[in-house]
Amino acid sequence: MEIYPPIAHPITGDLKRKYFLHLHTYLNPKNNVEKQHNIETLKLVEYRKAERLIDIQNKNYDFLIKKRIANFTEFFQAEANKRPDSYNWQMAVKYFQKFCGKNLPFKELDCSICEQFKNFMLSNPSVGQDKRKISLNTASSYFDKFRNTIKNAFINKYIFTDFSNVVKGIKLEETHRCFLFLNELQSMADAKCESQLVKKAGLFSALTGFRFSDIKKLVWGEIQGFKGSYYILYKQSKTGNAEYYPISDKTLEILGSPKENNEKVFEGIKYDDVIKFLKWY
Repeated sequence: MEIYPPIAHPITGDLKRKYFLHLHTYLNPKNNVEKQHNIETLKLVEYRKAERLIDIQNKNYDFLIKKRIANFTEFFQAEANKRPDSYNWQMAVKYFQKFCGKNLPFKELDCSICEQFKNFMLSNPSVGQDKRKISLNTASSYFDKFRNTIKNAFINKYIFTDFSNVVKGIKLEETHRCFLFLNELQSMADAKCESQLVKKAGLFSALTGFRFSDIKKLVWGEIQGFKGSYYILYKQSKTGNAEYYPISDKTLEILGSPKENNEKVFEGIKYDDVIKFLKWY
């Protein structure tokens, strides 16, 4: 893209006369796929050109220093990194990387790739040293995060087709939530565990039903009330819903002495440690 008159780079001050869109077309398209690729790419060129012209008119030259993500896998990882406390997002990326590697250009992303990844997740694959195969519901959760990333890539104009509307999610299977009897809870409390932090989190989860994602982000300021009437005000990581949850004095005793409001109750807890140490469950 030619720029005239030239504009100054916002950091170096150098005059810039060209801006590269890093988009490519087939010089002599051989089939309908390549022809369609050229059509979609030219549309994208015009869109990016219009965006840059608006930036230049507003004297906003930051686009000269922005590095646009080049491939979908990198974009997927960036989306996961926006949610540093979400184990599921990080694992969704790892399963996608196992499926197709760490470099899938946006131009190669299509319905076929999406369906292949869906079938891959339905095959109960495993990632990591323990080789534990994932359940259908876990596969559904990870694939939903993939579809969410597809939609965001479409919204941000990395792709021109929203494949998340074409490729359906993985249907959940009905499950029964397990519970413990009082004698089992007592056995759990009496059992030894190499990690006291994991044991404390396990007991708290058993008594409240909190998910790991909610336990990980719980801060002391969310625990409110007074003796005989304590409760937790929090927002569920999975659903995003605001929740009010009453807790007993005994449950609160498990957590130990309160700290500053912004400090995490289970500071330093990791999902890998939960898997490693909760064999005493």
